Amino acid sequence: MGHAETIVELQLADDEKLYVELWVSLASLLRSYTAAHGLNGNRQATVELGEQRILVRHGDEWLSLDRVGAHVRWQRSNGRIGQLEFTEAGQLRGNTGEEGLVGKVGLEEMDMIAESWARDLMREPQP
Repeated sequence: MGHAETIVELQLADDEKLYVELWVSLASLLRSYTAAHGLNGNRQATVELGEQRILVRHGDEWLSLDRVGAHVRWQRSNGRIGQLEFTEAGQLRGNTGEEGLVGKVGLEEMDMIAESWARDLMREPQP
């Protein structure tokens, strides 16, 4: 193995470590925002964190996130799906699918996307 190959492998390992840290941060943000949005109605969500999957559930509503490297595929209980990609700056790029954010395709802060998902998940059921 040459010097150039070793450098590339080390860079890939560092990149993966970064994406794992961002992944854990995203789960933490989802935990915090679902808790905050559930306070006034005494509602709770569960957030399950795995190496490649985050699953957030509240009642019949859920959000599933699957990660491969920097790429994240998300799906909602309402049938909406999308693709996102972590940036090295901790932002998410791609199809947010959420109204009021950058739009269908763009660059958004991770906490803004997590808050939007949490707000939508924790919304009071409509009669």
